[in-house]
Amino acid sequence: MNRFNLLIAKFLTVSLVLSSALSAGLVHAESTVAQSKPEKKPNILWLITEDNSKHYLKLYDDAGTSMPTVEKLASQGLTFNNAFSNAPVCSTARTTLATGIYGPKLGTLHHRGYQEVSLPQGFKTFNELLRDAGYYTTNRAKTDYNFIAQDKLWDESSKTASWRNRQPEQSFFHVQTFGITHEGKLHFNKGQVQNRKTKHDPKQVRLAPIYPDTELFRYTMARTLDNHKTADAQMGAVIKQLEQDGELENTFIFYFGDHGGVLPGSKGYLFDRGLHVPLVVRVPENFKYLVGKGLASENTRVDGFVSFIDFAPTMLSLAGLDAEKQMDGQSFLAKDLSLQQLNKRNNTFSHADRFDEKSDLVRSIRIGKYKYIRHYQPYYSDSLYAYYRYRQHAFKQWKQLYREGKLNAAQSAFFELSGTESLYDIEADPYETNNLATDEAYQNTLLAMRTKLRHRLINLPDLGFLPESMWLAQSKGKAFEWGQAQQPNIEQLIAIADLQLQPYKDVQAKLVNYLNTGTDAQKIWSLISLSSFGSQASEQTTLVQHVLTNSSHVLIKARAIEFLTLQQQVDSVSELTKLISHEPNPLVQVELLNIAAFVFEQTGETFTVPTSMTLKPPVRGSDSFKIDSWIYERWLYISGKIKV
Repeated sequence: MNRFNLLIAKFLTVSLVLSSALSAGLVHAESTVAQSKPEKKPNILWLITEDNSKHYLKLYDDAGTSMPTVEKLASQGLTFNNAFSNAPVCSTARTTLATGIYGPKLGTLHHRGYQEVSLPQGFKTFNELLRDAGYYTTNRAKTDYNFIAQDKLWDESSKTASWRNRQPEQSFFHVQTFGITHEGKLHFNKGQVQNRKTKHDPKQVRLAPIYPDTELFRYTMARTLDNHKTADAQMGAVIKQLEQDGELENTFIFYFGDHGGVLPGSKGYLFDRGLHVPLVVRVPENFKYLVGKGLASENTRVDGFVSFIDFAPTMLSLAGLDAEKQMDGQSFLAKDLSLQQLNKRNNTFSHADRFDEKSDLVRSIRIGKYKYIRHYQPYYSDSLYAYYRYRQHAFKQWKQLYREGKLNAAQSAFFELSGTESLYDIEADPYETNNLATDEAYQNTLLAMRTKLRHRLINLPDLGFLPESMWLAQSKGKAFEWGQAQQPNIEQLIAIADLQLQPYKDVQAKLVNYLNTGTDAQKIWSLISLSSFGSQASEQTTLVQHVLTNSSHVLIKARAIEFLTLQQQVDSVSELTKLISHEPNPLVQVELLNIAAFVFEQTGETFTVPTSMTLKPPVRGSDSFKIDSWIYERWLYISGKIKV
């Protein structure tokens, strides 16, 4: 090879090396750019109808109405056959959605909390975590949480909030609530039954077997079905905006009710009609890879159980984020979760506590087709007066017909004493009219579910076993941390409450011992459990009278009055009025007035507002409006000024 050819060969070799190096560098640079560009995250849209159990949708129940928008979403996505709120009322349910923590564990169990509680140290709601991860978070417009926000919860929360105000290409999480289906929309003037026609023919609607078949009930049902139609159209308009913006196939759409239904005996109660919500999810084409096998299919029914406790970890999973360690739920949409796996989930837990001025303590679990309900004050009926519930004319009529003896057994059950525990086969008995708790054939199921519930309550632990005024005062706003430290004490209170489930002769000595030597909370639960035995415990009348006379704790004295009322051994009205008139704490007054409402319904004797108290109508917008309302409405009722 001559010198010229050698030079050419060297030049070509050097050029090839340089070209390869440059090419490799370019590829590496492109790879670096690709890696530094954040992965596109899906948008998430929640469409929520208020006070809406599954029973009002034809998608779930033949007695419901057709909702074309929801049905179209269902045809393109997933319909969850078993979705549940963990509480049958809005503020508690929405708090669970936001935090993923059970209300009785967090201290957010009451509707509405007398005081908002702090979240665990360093804890963030899932929408805050989404915002931290770059999401534009908006809410239109209901919040209604029972906790103190540690930071700004939303980029925008208002009646005009929209994802359209985000930065270009920014992913969003948008919540929109539709109030047309709310309970308040059925607080219509009674004259409207004749004067305001409904689109649904009242003569053609189908009522649940627990309701009397009256013109008023039929009209009320027709009216709420109309409202669901309106909500469906409103949701359709939101989805149209999504399509106009070209974001439909980038957005997970969740449609659900914020807890159970709006007709009497639903909202506020642990029946399935108060807890079982519709849930439809549309998985977008561009993000089907984020869910497991079978969950990206169209027109698919999901049998697995999900509840509000699961929503927070689900949203975080879709956004590629980890759930907070304190969250109690588990994701129901994830890459590593198939439809087959999800369908194996078969249980949920729910609770009912204080709703405004009305208090009770009820817990329930559902496992497969069986529903177990535990009433911890079994001498109360579910129908104990609650101002907002009884504003509905159908509710008033239901109770009036009960008083007149015009209802059958299924229609009357709501007004009867609840008993300590109930067991229902929901598949055979969807309206929970046939209590199987005493049926010999179901004792193994009953005992298993009773045990599972007890373990759940102990492991939370459940703050509902302490008077609200007591744990608020002692926890100083940090209910979660305080409750965890109180777990052994709460477990003992649950054990005292569960003495109700044994024969009286086997537990009377224990109850007397707790009443004589226990802590204040243990004495309260000893009295509640004695009351649960009714006349069987009449031999303790002298002891309880001694407690009433000598105890210095106002709630112990009140529970003693409750017991003695059942034994007809006390001037309940006089004794309770005396306690209330000397009580400076307004929340304790509410607790006392709840017992007064029970006494009023038990004896028929009215109360008179003490001269030392000034009772005036609450002023909307004032700092004390909430508590003033509870006290004012209770006094109106127990003094006989409200007729139900």
